[in-house]
Amino acid sequence: MSTPEHAGQTWGAPPPPPSPSGVPRASVELSLAPHAAPADEDHTEQVAGEMGPTGRPLRFVADPPLIAGHGPAKILAVCNQKGGVGKTTSTINLGAALSEYGRKVLLVDFDPQGALSVGLGVHPHQLDQTIYNVIMERDVGVGDVIMRTPVEGMDLLPSNIDLSAAEIQLVSEVGREHTLVRTLRPVIEHYDYVLVDCQPSLGLLTVNALAAADGVLIPLECEFFSLRGVALLIDTIEKVRERLNPKLEITGILATMYDPRTLHSREVMARVVEAFGDVVFDTVINRTVRFPETTVAGEPITSWAPRSAGAKAYRALAREVIAR
Repeated sequence: MSTPEHAGQTWGAPPPPPSPSGVPRASVELSLAPHAAPADEDHTEQVAGEMGPTGRPLRFVADPPLIAGHGPAKILAVCNQKGGVGKTTSTINLGAALSEYGRKVLLVDFDPQGALSVGLGVHPHQLDQTIYNVIMERDVGVGDVIMRTPVEGMDLLPSNIDLSAAEIQLVSEVGREHTLVRTLRPVIEHYDYVLVDCQPSLGLLTVNALAAADGVLIPLECEFFSLRGVALLIDTIEKVRERLNPKLEITGILATMYDPRTLHSREVMARVVEAFGDVVFDTVINRTVRFPETTVAGEPITSWAPRSAGAKAYRALAREVIAR
């Protein structure tokens, strides 16, 4: 029978060394060593005119043309106030797919949880400077904080828990809703796309992202409660358009975590297409175990499993985004 002093130890392994205070050290660093990239999945490419998972014939989208130079960037806010719908996963993988098509991309982690940074192999709590410092400190420029990622042509503006303080500190600032657009202005000419990963709320940080954006990409989990929350988000987008950012548009709604085997997923998909029509992307992201693996690996699915169904789906999404 185990005793309290044995709790939490692994058999055959020595106990954690004591700290100077005599209390055993407890590591909060969760480290999972990634295995080799998974075997490629069988995936049949769908062609224009075929019936797609949205229940509509797939629209033809040509391969993106080559570009001679970069900028000015189109800013897209990846936004949904419901958590766990695939915002961060979509931001990383869409950014990587856009870079494969020769676009220079900046990913902005605008969530205090720092999930976007973690998903690219960055340890947010170890960073000396993040987007918080750019926002709140006049002597820190955005160029001082931008980091290269393992993906060629894709950079990262990281975040950590410090950003949660910005929402409180900005309340008394003049023009607080336009803080992010002022932050990004010096680098807009160097990129083709800026993707802002928003936190799961409709607070001041999210309003900042919408005020800076040209378009909103809404990941929508194929689940009933996720569908209900979109109406509130659309209302917020319309208010921002009227009061802060007249050019703001909904770039598209992306169905995520779709499971074609379940009646519920198919019914939600049908309701989304019925309600929003052509705004819904033809590309649908199926539920798969590949995406959690890429988070552990710290790289996008386009490089972790480049021939997988998930990688091909995000490349198709990139083509649709460029075409719009």
